[in-house]
Amino acid sequence: MKIAIGSDHAGFHYKEAIKNMLTDLGHDVVDKGTYAETPPVDYPRFIRPVAEAVAAGEVERGVVLGGSGNGEAMTANRVKGVRCALCWNEESARLGRQHNNANVISLGERMMSEETALKLVQIWLDTPFEGGRHLARIQELDE
Repeated sequence: MKIAIGSDHAGFHYKEAIKNMLTDLGHDVVDKGTYAETPPVDYPRFIRPVAEAVAAGEVERGVVLGGSGNGEAMTANRVKGVRCALCWNEESARLGRQHNNANVISLGERMMSEETALKLVQIWLDTPFEGGRHLARIQELDE
């Protein structure tokens, strides 16, 4: 799978760990930055390119990170065709895919351990969209 990833300075360390995990799993990772923890940067500059790549079909999915993940999810969800799930535990990652067909996941480095972040990305990658009753809701989002 081709996956774009991006973060601000506050999500940089987990971005690098997730990028390594994805590469080790055989995915093609497109890093949209930031490329260092310092200096501090504005997250929209790095999150919007991830969301735009997903919406344009250049990549199949996207991973965005920041301190809390909130602003990153808000930024990604401003791009038509993106369904970014802010995830904080296993159930939120699983339901983001099962019920919402999330094509982007947002995580907060200050909100969880690195081990949890890696696990949530794995769950999000492995969980299929259920379709069915959820499909009409997804279509409504895109109207």
